[in-house]
Amino acid sequence: MIYFFGKPSTIVYAVQINKKLNEIDQKKLVWLFGNNSLINEEKISGDFIGPRISMVTPWSTNAVEITQNMDITGIIRIECFNSKKKDISFDPMLFEAFHGLDQSVFKIHITPEPIIQISDVDAYNKQEGLALSSDEVNYLVQLSKKIGRKLTDSEVFGFSQVNSEHCRHKIFNGQFVIDGTIKKESLFQMIKKTSKINLNNIISAYKDNVAFVSGPKIEQFAPKEGTGPSIFEIKNVDSIISLKAETHNFPTTVEPFNGAATGSGGEIRDRLAGGQGSLPLAGTAVYMTPYSRISKDRQWEKGFPERNWLYQTPIDLLIKASNGASDFGNKFGQPLIAGSVLTFEHLENDQRLGYDKVIMLAGGDWLWHQRASNEKNS
Repeated sequence: MIYFFGKPSTIVYAVQINKKLNEIDQKKLVWLFGNNSLINEEKISGDFIGPRISMVTPWSTNAVEITQNMDITGIIRIECFNSKKKDISFDPMLFEAFHGLDQSVFKIHITPEPIIQISDVDAYNKQEGLALSSDEVNYLVQLSKKIGRKLTDSEVFGFSQVNSEHCRHKIFNGQFVIDGTIKKESLFQMIKKTSKINLNNIISAYKDNVAFVSGPKIEQFAPKEGTGPSIFEIKNVDSIISLKAETHNFPTTVEPFNGAATGSGGEIRDRLAGGQGSLPLAGTAVYMTPYSRISKDRQWEKGFPERNWLYQTPIDLLIKASNGASDFGNKFGQPLIAGSVLTFEHLENDQRLGYDKVIMLAGGDWLWHQRASNEKNS
């Protein structure tokens, strides 16, 4: 059953619940929705913009949890629908238009598309913008021959994302060749060698998906005991700084705001999980895209025509992704204070190069820890 609250001329809240809403819970929801009254109609006329019904929004998850804390049981989903003004634009990746709202507003009418057998992996790679290298395409062609059947679209698509998110361990840990000479160590072993030889202030690295270095002594004003009511006291503690970087390339390419937001969320999560007594301080983000073409007077961006983008345009990526990374950090009290942007396109030997597959890097952030792993990097 779905109940509607609000004013159809401005905003409507749709509440999906598995039972009849009693009078007490109705009053609680009216208060929760800013004194927007219950609409005593099962169908509301008018045009609205709301979330894509196939995706439950993070806002809905938070709203439902709030109702649970208000002792309202049985609520499944809550979504917000805004009255559609004339000629208003919206992001079709996140929202859709509704002509009227009724009891079927949360029903999903999607028929799964048929499985596609891929005959030409290279052509499919270019068609879908999967950014597979020639070696990877050849690997998939040989794999198809080995298993005696064509690969499916989901298999090829999945393979392309496994190799782009979050980093390419098969390259880092693969055989490293420079000027035809095979090196004894992989690229990743060479990277780790720096801290292995010069440990300095490193407490832990290449473990727990986060690194720790020794920080300064800090003055802490906190409760004496954390298990119950307690007086506050000042004491000096040895701090530890955590460092973390996380890429979210493909999610940001498809849906910049939430793709970048969960990139920032991932690095926050990993650092929080790495120690105890942590405090978020600051965040950074890096974006690498093709030319943004935000201004017509940039002559260097006119060397060749803009591509037909399969997902989002570079300017949409730069704006929405930046908003998403900042938004998630703000929710955790971690402001995004620094970062960088690199746009790149280049023509070399009739081959066009560029960051068509966007790179989004969240990290460079710090957390102070009272206690963390004392395990030295071995």
